[in-house]
Amino acid sequence: MDQAFKQFVEMLHPAFERLMQMTPLSMSAIPKKLPEKCIYLLSEGENHLYVGRTRNLRRRLRQHSVAGSKHNHAVFAFKLAREKTNRLTATYSRIGSRTALAADVEFGEAFTLAKTRVRNMDLRFVEEADPTRQALLEIYASVVLRTKYNDFDTH
Repeated sequence: MDQAFKQFVEMLHPAFERLMQMTPLSMSAIPKKLPEKCIYLLSEGENHLYVGRTRNLRRRLRQHSVAGSKHNHAVFAFKLAREKTNRLTATYSRIGSRTALAADVEFGEAFTLAKTRVRNMDLRFVEEADPTRQALLEIYASVVLRTKYNDFDTH
């Protein structure tokens, strides 16, 4: 294995351990001082659902969970709404597109409820400023935790 890549890999598990040792917070109780660049974990109790990465944690959490967030910002909530409405398959035509789903009343209600659900989830995070380590750590944590809503497929 390439030595530079090996150094990245060796840091993954210790950073993951720091993430998992963090006492979960509710989004309503996040501290004023947050790391900007980090990965974060959203869970419901012991059910770990989604790992993300960001350059601004406070802004990203708001995008995931405020009522006014659109489908392109609240991607995790959008996936939850897809699951709730059994509209699981993405389409690349106007019918069934993300924009069409967002305009659908039934889906819109499910999307709003999903953002509320995200707002009530447990939150953990660990600072990681380096974008390469951040990307690898997001993948590592989602694989280890088997987070259902992480998808690394290309579009």
